[in-house]
Amino acid sequence: MFISKLVAPIATVLLCLGGANVVEAITASAFAAVQFDYIIVGGGTAGLVVAGRLSANPHIKVGVLEAGTSGLDDPIIYTPGKVGWAVGTNYDWSFMTEPQTELGNRPLFYSRGKALGGSSAINFFVWMRGNKPDYDAWASLGNPGWDFNSLIPYFKKPETFNAPSPADELAFKLDYNAADHGTTGPINTCFSNQYGGTHQFWHQTLNNLGIPSRDSFNGSNWGVWTGLTNVNPINRTRSYSASQYYRPHAARPNLHVLTEAMVQKVIIQTVGGHKTATGVIFTHGGASYTVNAASEVILSAGTIQSPQLLELSGVGNPTYLTPAGVTVLVNSPHVGENLQDRIMNVLLYELDPLVENQGPLKDPVELADAEDEYYTNHTGLLTVLPNDFAYLPLNKVMNESYVNHLRSLVSGTDDRTLSIKSKLDFNKFLGNLEYVFDPNILFAVGNPDPLKKYGTVFQMLQYPFSTGHIHIQPPPVGVPLSADQHPVINPRYFEGNGVVDMLTLAEGLKFADSIARQGPLNAAIVKREVPPEPAPGTETDWLQFVKDNTVSDWHPVGTCAMSGHGIHKGVVDEKLRVHGVKRLRVVDASIIPVQISSHLQGTVYAIAEKGADMILQDFECKRRRRRGRR
Repeated sequence: MFISKLVAPIATVLLCLGGANVVEAITASAFAAVQFDYIIVGGGTAGLVVAGRLSANPHIKVGVLEAGTSGLDDPIIYTPGKVGWAVGTNYDWSFMTEPQTELGNRPLFYSRGKALGGSSAINFFVWMRGNKPDYDAWASLGNPGWDFNSLIPYFKKPETFNAPSPADELAFKLDYNAADHGTTGPINTCFSNQYGGTHQFWHQTLNNLGIPSRDSFNGSNWGVWTGLTNVNPINRTRSYSASQYYRPHAARPNLHVLTEAMVQKVIIQTVGGHKTATGVIFTHGGASYTVNAASEVILSAGTIQSPQLLELSGVGNPTYLTPAGVTVLVNSPHVGENLQDRIMNVLLYELDPLVENQGPLKDPVELADAEDEYYTNHTGLLTVLPNDFAYLPLNKVMNESYVNHLRSLVSGTDDRTLSIKSKLDFNKFLGNLEYVFDPNILFAVGNPDPLKKYGTVFQMLQYPFSTGHIHIQPPPVGVPLSADQHPVINPRYFEGNGVVDMLTLAEGLKFADSIARQGPLNAAIVKREVPPEPAPGTETDWLQFVKDNTVSDWHPVGTCAMSGHGIHKGVVDEKLRVHGVKRLRVVDASIIPVQISSHLQGTVYAIAEKGADMILQDFECKRRRRRGRR
């Protein structure tokens, strides 16, 4: 009964999505035989944006190699109410960090998307951007054209913003300025049309704590707001790079995408006296292939694997390459360094049993009913997403003397440290800490009673001092070095200047807890479950809680950092060209030199759009020069 009930509705959704059989059926050998202009390594968020834009020019042949499968028509990817379901599945690389010394030697789970669309296929549908100073800092590090004002056209270019109805705007406190959004881009954005049972209390609760309601897209993101999502408002499905930048163009004769293809290295040869990328070696179905790129190789493998591939290809620090048996072609000391990641704490509260459910239901009968409603009408609980956001400056969370104390703990005069330290300022109104409330359990925490309802308060640090690295390592004896082996991921949370992160999170959790205790939200809360309420006359040891419970928020950046000041300052220049190698670029979140106060998705789309523009400009310049020589 359950299967027959869903067959027709699912077929309807597939029609809305554009059909099931859209991934090109090209063999690995046929792919390798194509004379491509550009090879893009990674069919993720950025890679498919670049592929879509480049292949719009019929004179450019584009090949994309994606290690994951398609996932385009899988409900756990496209259904908003199944947010998080794809994490830890075959659509996820499921990386693990090294044991973290300051976190009780705990290794942490690192989710990254492994499918067409990459992390945009499995993330939490959040569409936002950071503060103006966040991006201006990129430009100040030697990257002209990467300041906030210069990026505005690229923030807008991917987006088609769908305004809410006047009734929804009023009922759900939907603050927005249409002029801050795009109107013709591939990615649909909209507000939800149904919310969880505590949303009605969110804005007023934060207002009562001194936080104003406001729009967050104009270069200042502090305040409280209802989140915008990358969802198609017609059928309430995920709008992401695979569905919007690839699927409509899959039939282009100059665009070829091969899934389940693992790139092993970039081929770097000496051409005209310069180290030059000429193609890649990839494996597919147990066999190895070589494919050439006449113009460029573009790495869009993400913050974890773009530096890994550079190192496997001979570009990096000899300290890591030589022990792994890799011949050093370009000594680039910053490859894999500068890893920065947002970090998170989760508080769990028991809710009043009368609070309306939100999100995916675990009871099979209720879930079947919710799926029936969703597939039939595109309504109901499976359209609901976490939407209650607040970004707070330090002066709303702690006193000035404590902020000054934190500043006094920071040592070092390198550009990145000074950039982050400039944001550790009591008098600046920046979104230093993010808070989200959701009447659900999105992450496993505590030991909840399955018969009770729970809500979570999330706290995320936006400007971390903790800095780590990602590097290849020598394989076990008798095992050849391969890209299939996960690199060493060591974020070094709370080490060095990272102690400031730990202290900031501990102090910030006091505010996080105050959200749940402030009216009107407190009317829906029975008690705090994690951490348990302290005994009378004692206080919660927030510092120990932070050490024992901090996890990654899965927003890593920086390992192929952008710096126009050369190879001794970064990995790529302001045009995303790899220092020391011709015809090789990196276009993904790894090029971000300093972390931003925002979920990364919208910014990665902007990076990809700008990167595609620069690549197209260079292509046309070369084409004109060739014509001029005839």
